[in-house]
Order: sequence, then C-alpha cells, then structure tokens
Amino acid sequence: MKHLDEPQMDRRLEAVRARMMETMAETAVGPLVADYRRLLVQGKMLRSRLTCRLGVALGADPGFLTDACAAVELIHAASLLHDDVIDGGYLRRGVPAFWVERGIPGAILLGDLMLFQALRLLSAPERQDLLGEAIQLTGEVCEAESEQELMMRGPPSTWAECIEIARRKTGALFALAALAGAGPEPGLRAALREGGYLLGTAYQLADDFLDAHGDAETAGKTLGSDEGRNKATAFRAASAAGVDVPRHLESLLVRSLAHLDPWPVAQQAWGEYLESDIRTSLEHNLRYPLAL
Repeated sequence: MKHLDEPQMDRRLEAVRARMMETMAETAVGPLVADYRRLLVQGKMLRSRLTCRLGVALGADPGFLTDACAAVELIHAASLLHDDVIDGGYLRRGVPAFWVERGIPGAILLGDLMLFQALRLLSAPERQDLLGEAIQLTGEVCEAESEQELMMRGPPSTWAECIEIARRKTGALFALAALAGAGPEPGLRAALREGGYLLGTAYQLADDFLDAHGDAETAGKTLGSDEGRNKATAFRAASAAGVDVPRHLESLLVRSLAHLDPWPVAQQAWGEYLESDIRTSLEHNLRYPLAL
C-alpha cells in the first residue's frame, strides 16, 4: 500500500489549492480572486486529506484526484459563504467574512458560482458516476440546511433529530470525499459512503459544541450564533438527553473504520486518516481526548 507522509500530503494539498484558484480565476470574477483567496487556500482541508489518503492507497489517477479534491473543497467553501450570511457570521478563518466586505448578494452569488465550478471539475466522461454522486450528496446538504433553518426552530429538537441533520448536513460531503478516492467496486463504494457519513456526523456534532463553548479568536470564526438564533443543535439536545457526546463520537469513528473490514488497504488508509488528520480537530472542538 502506498503511504502519504506529511510532506507528500502537503504537496498534494498545495496542488489542490492551486487547482481551486485556477478554476475560479477562469471565471468572470477572476480579478477578485485575491479577495477570497484565504477562503480557498486556508483551512484544515479535512475532506481533501481523506480523498488523498484513500485515492493514493487505491491507485486513483493523480490528475483526477486533484480535480476531485478541488471540487469537494469548492463545494465546502460555497457552503461557508452561505452559512456566514445565514448566521450573520462576521469572521471566517481569522479575517472578516466575505459578505462583510463585499455584501450579502456578492457572497451568495460567489457561493453559487463556486458550486457550479465544482460540478464542472467533476464532469470528466470517465467519472460521470462521481458527478452523479456529487449532485445527489450536495443536494442532501442543501436539504438538511433548509430543514434545520425552516422546520426546526422553536421547540427543542431531540438528540435523534440532531444526529440525522448532522449526518445529512455534513456527513454527505464527507461521503463524497470518500467516494472521490475510490474505484468502481460497488461494495467498497457503499462502505466508503457510509463511513463518510459517520465521519461527517462526528465532525458536525463536535462543531456544534465548538459553537457553544469555543473561543472565536482561536477558532478563527464567529461563534455563538446557533444559540442566538434559536437553532436546533446537538449541544442543547445532548444536554437534555444526558448523552455522553465524546463517547458517542468515538463510537462513530470506530464504526466508520469497521465498515472497511473486507478491504484492508482502504481500511489502513482510513485508520491513518483518523489518527493523523481528524482526531486533533475533534478533540480541539470538544476539548476532550478521544480514544481511537
């Protein structure tokens, strides 16, 4: 199995960042790319890290792997632009959110453009399957966000409802990231999709806790907006249900790894991702060590 050490990962992520910048520079708003450069080139890039580890281990084409990672990150960046408008977030990655300086219409339209540029990157004839997955899973993200915004205000949501929203709202894009590094084998693809859902669910739950008790300066983004807008989040639901959230997150990660038992190469790459890439982020958000 091919293994990515940190310098190799850094080089691959730099190629992804360059592809994102190039893709947006080709559009009519290319001259403004410096205004939102930080949104594209900074951040943990956790989804691309997952795609890269799986793709390299499973022998994916390097060029397509870069395009797939860039597409997933553009979809994520678009969601951040829209989220900041919806939540009134004024800080993103340590600087003023795009809408603060360029206005709400500009942020919404730029997010839309990023989304469609991402789909264009996935339109290679040999991987139409991934384009179809991207449309379905990105639509699932939008549906979950809409449901949370329009249908889940007022009465406190249950823990089960919050888990389901987290699964679709964030898990769907992690599922796409996992599939982007895979080949055509149906069984493996199904396992990676479900593993991605579980990873994304864990990440969203931890992010809800960060919003409730984190430090905005350290996080580099506006916090506390969920409670201020009476938004249904796992933090409030877990408290009401008496859920041990760190233990629940540990179980999600363990289950994601167990889904890959029949595919040891993919499972090893997944395990490296859990240990090297995502655990630190989850522990930072929860302020609690995870026993993976």
